Amino acid sequence: MKQVSKSKISFINSLKLKKYRIKEKLFVVEGEKIVSEVLKSNLDIKLICGSPEYLEKNEYDLEKFQDLVFEAKPEEMKKISSFVTPSNVLAIVSMPESRNILYKNEDLYLALDEIQDPGNLGTIIRICDWFGIKNLICSLNSADLYSPKTLQATMGAFLRVNVIYANIAEEIVKFKNNTKNHVFGTFLNGENIYKSSLPKAGFIIMGNEGKGINKNLEAMVDKKLFIPSFSELDIHAESLNVSVASAIICSEFRRNL
Repeated sequence: MKQVSKSKISFINSLKLKKYRIKEKLFVVEGEKIVSEVLKSNLDIKLICGSPEYLEKNEYDLEKFQDLVFEAKPEEMKKISSFVTPSNVLAIVSMPESRNILYKNEDLYLALDEIQDPGNLGTIIRICDWFGIKNLICSLNSADLYSPKTLQATMGAFLRVNVIYANIAEEIVKFKNNTKNHVFGTFLNGENIYKSSLPKAGFIIMGNEGKGINKNLEAMVDKKLFIPSFSELDIHAESLNVSVASAIICSEFRRNL
């Protein structure tokens, strides 16, 4: 079995930084579950690095990738891992080409306006996968899809959700030109979502963790929604985490299916 070299360790570590991921058009997935899903996908795999135990256990699945497989000792896996507790396998993968969205009347779309936390982004991608939302639009300054924390939080869902980075206002114009549906957003002065009559399709905007939805996008929203608190205390949480709010909203839209 080929041993991972110092130069490969250095290269893998360079991909922890966004600028090198963009330069090389490569990203790293880590952990048995995500790597297993990537191996079954159509993505272009460039390298697989695993512990002796992992490579032995998964010898059959790795057979067709044998020229790309390298063995790493525990201390080497620790060096190349992005996490406090290193996994026993990681893979370097080529970034797929982003697919433009063809807006349709029957589909539900989700857009994220300046979401900054990679964990929130990854969780929302997983939520999209769960609720059958095929396309997720991120503003150009949102968290990076290929950040290790984002990918880990998706639990492999990034393979099934088309994530694009674009100007959300321009995407809304395309959406309205191609469908008869409405744009929704979450606001403190919105209508109680539990009392709203929601359609099966539309375009939902979720705002930044601290600032909410930008004013220019607010002007493009057809219907404002609000998730009320049911706490009976005078002092309670000011707001919900954006990924939690996204799950509630997607669930309410899907309730009518």
